[in-house]
Amino acid sequence: MEMRVIDLNNIVRNLDKMLRRVIGEDVELITFLADDLRRIKADPGQIEQVIMNLVVNAKDAMPSGGKLAIETANVELDETYARSHIRVKPGCYVMLLVSDTGMGMAPEVKKKVFEPFFTTKEKDKGTGLGLSTVYGIVKQRGGDIWVYSEPGYGTTFKIYFPRVNEPQDIEEVKEKQVEEELLRGDETILVVEDNEEVRKVTARILKMQGYRILEASSEDDAFSICNQHDGPIHLMVTDVVMSKMHGPELAERLSSSYPEMKVICMSGHVENVIFHHGISEKGMEYLQKPFTVNELAKKVREVLDK
Repeated sequence: MEMRVIDLNNIVRNLDKMLRRVIGEDVELITFLADDLRRIKADPGQIEQVIMNLVVNAKDAMPSGGKLAIETANVELDETYARSHIRVKPGCYVMLLVSDTGMGMAPEVKKKVFEPFFTTKEKDKGTGLGLSTVYGIVKQRGGDIWVYSEPGYGTTFKIYFPRVNEPQDIEEVKEKQVEEELLRGDETILVVEDNEEVRKVTARILKMQGYRILEASSEDDAFSICNQHDGPIHLMVTDVVMSKMHGPELAERLSSSYPEMKVICMSGHVENVIFHHGISEKGMEYLQKPFTVNELAKKVREVLDK
């Protein structure tokens, strides 16, 4: 093992593209990463293995597609929790949550889920070692793993890693600096947002990353800017719910003039936006509000590089 002080958020971000390839187009991946996440001490390769195993299991539980959420947070486990969980000490932890909307597990299956070689998959489709490996890694790090599942209602795994107050590993700091440099660009981006504060912040972040920014406060403003703009628009970052039309509709209206323009839709309403406005079906990307500087920069670069 190569023990390092690591940022769990960085592990999730670095795995993002690989996870999306693993789950395929029928499963939608949504991440909620805490801005002020504390550090943990672990082998980065083992933590990647934990996440990959949980994601593969979630994918297998959603053969017809669904939603997969990955979340991180700082939590405190109290005496009550510790009394009901073997070898868990009360204190401060970093939580990793992986939740799916799959078929779920019956109680008798859930009781055996961490046992080595136990599997509900067809012969030659699984070893039954994935979740037992996850369990071993978590317990080895002094953490805890908790699972909630009901048939037909999906499954949620919560993993708790002990926090550490040691400084972040210098290699990880260097990796973060390299990542930040890779997130820069010089493409032209149209930001459409009727909330002035959100629009100004979004534009400011993207300008800091080197992009050329066009700002529109409404659908009509967007049409006017596009008519006057001489040159390509590589990406539109748009709010979904606006006064006259939704963001996806605006993107379709502009597609005849800018067929190569990519689109990121923003909103604070996950259920209403993604599933009722058909963003996924239209091949558009989604960014949850509120977002951090890194989340916006990463999503923009990811979409532009596709």
